Amino acid sequence: MSQKQTLSFQAEVAQLLHLVTHSLYSNKEIFLRELISNASDACDKLRFEALDNGALYEDAPNLEVRVSFDKDAKTLTIADNGIGLTQQEAIDNLGTIAKSGTREFMGRLSGDQKADAQLIGQFGVGFYSGFIVADKISVESRRAGVPPEEGVRWVSGGAGDFEVETITRPERGTSVTLHLRDDSLDYLSTWKLKSIISKYSDHISLPILMRKEEWKDGEDDKPGDHVLTEEWETVNKATALWSRPKKDITPEQYTEFYKAISHDFEDPLAWSHNRVEGSTEYTQLLYIPARAPFDLWNREKAAGVKLYVKRVFIMDEAEALLPTYLRFVKGVIDSADLPLNVSRELLQESRDVKAIREGNTRRVLSMLEDLAKAQTAEDASEEDKGKFAKFYGEFGAVLKEGLGEDMGNRDRLAKLLRFASTASDTVSVSLADYKARMKEGQEAIYYVTAETQAAAANSPQLEIFRKKGLEVLFMTDRVDEWALNYLTDFDGTPLQSVAKGQVDLGQLQDETEKKAAEEAAESFKPVLARLKEALKDKAQDVRVTTRLVDSPACLVVSEGGMSLQLSRLLKQAGQKAPDAKPVLEVNASHPLVQKLDTSPNFHDLAHILFDQALLAEGGMPEDPAAYVKRVNALLA
Repeated sequence: MSQKQTLSFQAEVAQLLHLVTHSLYSNKEIFLRELISNASDACDKLRFEALDNGALYEDAPNLEVRVSFDKDAKTLTIADNGIGLTQQEAIDNLGTIAKSGTREFMGRLSGDQKADAQLIGQFGVGFYSGFIVADKISVESRRAGVPPEEGVRWVSGGAGDFEVETITRPERGTSVTLHLRDDSLDYLSTWKLKSIISKYSDHISLPILMRKEEWKDGEDDKPGDHVLTEEWETVNKATALWSRPKKDITPEQYTEFYKAISHDFEDPLAWSHNRVEGSTEYTQLLYIPARAPFDLWNREKAAGVKLYVKRVFIMDEAEALLPTYLRFVKGVIDSADLPLNVSRELLQESRDVKAIREGNTRRVLSMLEDLAKAQTAEDASEEDKGKFAKFYGEFGAVLKEGLGEDMGNRDRLAKLLRFASTASDTVSVSLADYKARMKEGQEAIYYVTAETQAAAANSPQLEIFRKKGLEVLFMTDRVDEWALNYLTDFDGTPLQSVAKGQVDLGQLQDETEKKAAEEAAESFKPVLARLKEALKDKAQDVRVTTRLVDSPACLVVSEGGMSLQLSRLLKQAGQKAPDAKPVLEVNASHPLVQKLDTSPNFHDLAHILFDQALLAEGGMPEDPAAYVKRVNALLA
């Protein structure tokens, strides 16, 4: 037997364990659901690995989870005969919490009871929820297929370190023993544990066993008591929830199943349960979460639904069964047609995999369309009316990725998009809403891109549009510029950036305005020539604007050019952006511009005009110190 080792958690992890141990949760009993779910997953993994190596079952082919307690020792044990752990796996998996972002996790903790609980679920630290009720957790395990002498014991008091030692363990699988604190001894009750298992884990597709209780007569006519027997009984239905008829499943059961498979503490916004028949047969149970995970934008992280074949677990995150832009969807797919070793083939594009992905995509988009319709439905509850707005606030930006990734569903996705605009401070304007409000003679859907909604609302490019009463959409998500390359029109109406090309309002600009603009441009030619010369290193061109009313100048790009906003985003991401110069448009009627020609400081004023236009657009002068020096000189 090897020497015992004592190892330390990461510093931030010790803080996290303290939080889990000492925070008061309104739903303490959730720890049992988490540990049973982990045990079930371990059995699923053994079932899958045994497809290629039946010897892994050893002498125990029947997979199960056992829950037991010892009142005298004040312990509660959750045991499984699943895949088990090696010593190194115990160190790696039990000694590293939220290893994808522990520091970020700690930084986001708010102290709010409900938010903390949600974060625990989001960061995949369900095992450590055991410290909610226990002051020590001991884990004994042996991986299937390794000798009994290579078992492992992992012990921690949740105070910042843990012990690991090699033990002899005849049976494969894992036993998690919680040494309960005095304020949690009410969990040492068969009735209490059965009620929690019935509530949270009834759907687990393998039996959960507990010892039977019998009534023991008291001595000398004294009342008796319940005692545990050596006989074990199944305390859950042990049927996969998705395989049961929809009419037999309550909304509460759907919700609890979602929480078990997603480790989320918040109810889902919607779900869809269907048996799909045809050339490819499968059952889908898909959920729309209410809250985005912390790593939603990590496109390299595996994400997807759980895949089963004829109720045999295949893999946890079958990302090939949903497009990347729907990576937030949770659920289960159970196929009757896929081969059992499908996880080795999912990267290949088979006919069945493609059919399931397309079917899942259609179903998810239908759920989102139903949520959107409920916003304006007279018979919808206030809760249902607010669900789409909640979804869009969490996942709207990632949904836009589909415009470039899913050409076949682009029109459906476009109808789901929502924006703020000059007519609405909230992100609630659909493209259909905008079209319904278009003025007679308006030929395009106008939009402006910016870092924030405030920057978009204050953009000088909007001045002529406000004067004409034309609505402009605010595009403020970082994905917008990229996505709009794939959405050039909506229902036959082109989308037009107000910061690209020359403004042509068509029928909305009368002949008098056009003639006045042409005359201003003609009379201003000498000043434009001097400006072009002064700004030749900064501006591609200088011209008289038709889009400004109150501001002296603004920056625009050519019709097919990359916007200044997208160029900045690429540089911030460390990518190379083309060195294209913007066009400076000046307002010939503005007092500052009219004084240019007679000013002795023409060169400095020209550069100030350009840099102020850049600042108003959301950029930063190349030489901020030179800009400040020029402004100070003029003020002095």
